[in-house]
Amino acid sequence: MPRKVMLDDFPCIVIVGVRRSGKSYMLFQKMQELLAEGRKWDEMLYVNFEDERLSDFTTSDFNKLLECHGEMYGKRPMLFLDEIQNVDHWEKFARRMADTGYSVYLTGSNAKMLSGEINTTLGGRFLVKEVYPYDLTEFLKIHHVSVDKNDIISTQGHISLIRKYEEYLHDGGLPGGVLLPVRTNYLNSVYQKIYLGDIIARNKVSNVAGIRVLVRKMAESVCRPISYNRINSIMSSVGGKLSLATTIKYIEYCEDAWLLLRLKNYVSCLADKESNCKYYFIDNGILRLFLIDKDSMLLENMVALHLFRMYGHDMDNEQVYFYNDGFEVDFYVPNEELAVQVSYSLNDQDTRKREIDALKKLPNRLSCKRRLILTYDEEEQIEDSHGMIEVMPCWKYLLKL
Repeated sequence: MPRKVMLDDFPCIVIVGVRRSGKSYMLFQKMQELLAEGRKWDEMLYVNFEDERLSDFTTSDFNKLLECHGEMYGKRPMLFLDEIQNVDHWEKFARRMADTGYSVYLTGSNAKMLSGEINTTLGGRFLVKEVYPYDLTEFLKIHHVSVDKNDIISTQGHISLIRKYEEYLHDGGLPGGVLLPVRTNYLNSVYQKIYLGDIIARNKVSNVAGIRVLVRKMAESVCRPISYNRINSIMSSVGGKLSLATTIKYIEYCEDAWLLLRLKNYVSCLADKESNCKYYFIDNGILRLFLIDKDSMLLENMVALHLFRMYGHDMDNEQVYFYNDGFEVDFYVPNEELAVQVSYSLNDQDTRKREIDALKKLPNRLSCKRRLILTYDEEEQIEDSHGMIEVMPCWKYLLKL
């Protein structure tokens, strides 16, 4: 059962996200909605720029498409342009179409589609819709697992939920793989498409081994702040000498392809905010390809993705942060005054003390309306002078229970 995502009733929309996250389906869904409202197929023009026959397509060819459609049907079409980032300077054409009254729906797999330069060109004519892999609620619905509170408290309902929650933690939510009995091959194929197509080929990278080492090392560093210099040192020690500038470019290529999502330190100076960050993977299933027995890292990555879905992940990364200044808090959302720690378990006393103490200290530095510790399956409440710290299973928070 594919996801049902409503697009705003706005004539020009850009849908962005990682490969195989459902962007093309959203275009088809919009077309079906328009047909149900009485529009006709000859009022729509769909083009997929992943088609190898369009590999030499340039902005000058857009007019030829419009001319051909006009000659065939004599109508001004609504434009549905898939993976538009494959056409250089596409944004100028999109701006012209919006200015002249066309309805334009675009998809793209490159985060630079949200860059300041392109947004300036589009000039507020387009709404941006970020698309992520399935969240836990969507994943459970696809597997016909009820998220109703009355069903969850039953023994069988709880068992079914936890079993699928465990699958989601390890295999992620890429739509094409969620119903497969074994998902590893599918996840590998998606990663290879991102790695070879969106990173290597698109950026004409010759050092293929260097990018491969970078991705593996970034996976091993998930949940921990890591600087450009540290990454460069690791890369140079295992993959041959690389300049710092090259390492930074490689990281940016991975971000552009939506493979990595950056998180900044809320209290850092501007330079450190850019160069000493945490990085998360776009999907737990892809991350797991590089990890063995690292459920704690997968749990935090899952929470990061949930927060990005909830609050956005713009090019400036100014919606969700981490806090590190003498102590560390995994996530802080300034607009919500929300602080979140993620710990697979609090049974270890040293871990318990570290996680709780950080949330006790943070209100002395920043406003906190809500403080959470998300675990795999533990739950309690801890009271201090600032109010209540909620300890709750991650699945409850993701399902908003």
